[in-house]
Amino acid sequence: MGDPKKPRKKWRGPTHPWRKEQLIEEMKLVGEYGLRNKRELWIARSLLRNIRARARELLALPAEERIKLEKPLIEKTYKAGILPSPEASLDDILGLTVRDVLERRLQTLVYRKGLAKSMYHARQLITHGHIAIGGRRVRSPGYLVSREEEELIGFYPLSPYAKAAAEEGGEQ
Repeated sequence: MGDPKKPRKKWRGPTHPWRKEQLIEEMKLVGEYGLRNKRELWIARSLLRNIRARARELLALPAEERIKLEKPLIEKTYKAGILPSPEASLDDILGLTVRDVLERRLQTLVYRKGLAKSMYHARQLITHGHIAIGGRRVRSPGYLVSREEEELIGFYPLSPYAKAAAEEGGEQ
């Protein structure tokens, strides 16, 4: 079976970890999205790699098989919020970048909604339990938020931030 405290590895690191241009690009992304370490970036890259690999497999199939199998993949990536439109094609999936995945993280969306002053502040709010999705507390900054959950992001009702926001909203 395996130890439940040691889950299966979700990422694969770079094949050439010491290339200068790759190191610079990774550090820019880590700083821009407020990631704790490069492993969080590699998890996002691995998720994108798997989605793109499925799209390439579908492109190798005959046209009639591909048409009925590509629809679920496109719908799934659209519902996850990674694809911009539901009328996308497999070429759009192949054109996705790691930034598209990083934009769907809870930490990024909390900052973009204006609930936090910076990406690092958003991470701290999440880990300290001040952020909830639909009233349910989420403490993982790397949680990938789907399109349905995006408008449900807010402060946890018992958080002092929620009370301060309510008082601030009540005065105006």
